[in-house]
Amino acid sequence: MTIPATWRKSSYSGGGEGDACVEVDHRHPRIAIRDSKTPARAILTFPADAFAAFLETLKNPPRP
Repeated sequence: MTIPATWRKSSYSGGGEGDACVEVDHRHPRIAIRDSKTPARAILTFPADAFAAFLETLKNPPRP
């Protein structure tokens, strides 16, 4: 059984058509991301905990 994707655009998608961003889909236990400009192309998936750590690092980058 395939679970339908529920894509969400980034809140930082910018002006215009809002298509200059990535979209995220929560497919437990993985997170899928794709380029909103070319949604039919490749989708990257990551374990949810690894993606959460990635986002946390973006919010709070390590200091040199």
